[in-house]
Amino acid sequence: MRRFNLFTDEWDDESDRPGYCRRSAKVGEKIGASRIGAGVYELEPGSKSFPYHLHHANEEWLVVLRGRPTVRTPEGERELREGDTVCFPRGADGAHQIANRSAEPARVLLISTKIAPDVAEYPDSGKVGVWGTGLRYLLRSDAGAEYWEGE
Repeated sequence: MRRFNLFTDEWDDESDRPGYCRRSAKVGEKIGASRIGAGVYELEPGSKSFPYHLHHANEEWLVVLRGRPTVRTPEGERELREGDTVCFPRGADGAHQIANRSAEPARVLLISTKIAPDVAEYPDSGKVGVWGTGLRYLLRSDAGAEYWEGE
């Protein structure tokens, strides 16, 4: 049995990008999961997890472990508290972003299905990402091509 403690400070990655200062650990990989992904994220005060986005293939859950993060969805923004759990369904209704507007670090667990490939949209910046085994494309959503172009 492989285990990982969600309250440890064993991080796999750190981001010091202004506005996106966070640490993360790949929980799913650490416990040997293959069909469900999970990551624990600790957001510094004033930071966000990722740009506002939505997934077309994968559903995600957010579980607040510590602190009072604010979640942005198509319904608006709402401050969450420890123990709150939220589902971000596939598609436009599941668009989301997590921010920490408090003075203390916030720790969250994100759980996701692992359907590949996945298409993610970033409504604020007009980008589209395609992610999967061996795939990693990030494009502007207005960079279209005709179906038969180049054939």
